Amino acid sequence: MPAENILEVHSLSKSVGQGEHQLTILTGVELVVKPAETIALIGESGSGKSTLLGILAGLDDGDAGEVFMLGQPLHQMNEEQRAAVRAKNIGFVFQSFMLVPTLNAQENVQLPALLRGESDKQSREHAQALLTQLGLAARLTHLPAQLSGGEQQRVALARAFNGRPRLLFADEPTGNLDRQTGDHIAELLFSLNRDFATTLVLVTHDEQLAARCDRRLRLREGKLWEEA
Repeated sequence: MPAENILEVHSLSKSVGQGEHQLTILTGVELVVKPAETIALIGESGSGKSTLLGILAGLDDGDAGEVFMLGQPLHQMNEEQRAAVRAKNIGFVFQSFMLVPTLNAQENVQLPALLRGESDKQSREHAQALLTQLGLAARLTHLPAQLSGGEQQRVALARAFNGRPRLLFADEPTGNLDRQTGDHIAELLFSLNRDFATTLVLVTHDEQLAARCDRRLRLREGKLWEEA
């Protein structure tokens, strides 16, 4: 795999169920993603977008095919090895925010860095800088329940970018937000992509959000098609 590719996928297939109840989700998927690209995965509900995202991130396995991340063969790794690759290189943003309810904003952003072995002082400084950059300097000690949906998603963004990941996966990052707040979160996503040269792969039903990406990839009947 060329070193300049962030992701490379060949002949990826995935099915669930057995026998006559088997359902094919992905079939023969091919994909190459370059550094700092922004990629939108689009398609109808149930088309397999989140399944593909999970496999690309090493959270799930395909039934057949190859998946390389930063030159490393995820398809040949066990879960512990894939987890180590994720911890070093990947950030995640989810539709449901996925914040720890008993930790305040700063602590939520610190957590992944601490798990990576960063010192408390260093992780705290990075968390405060990111939250300040995202307009949350006055919310550092607030628990998730004390934050609005847009504020929670900004905390999730700060958490995802703590450690400056080379690759960010976002699964419907604006799906639970109103249009105005969603537009603001989208702007933050793309500004962070520009500031940190982070490759962005996002699943979305939002055509406006997808249109802002460098490439739009549609999943249909298990196959991945690039749209003009």
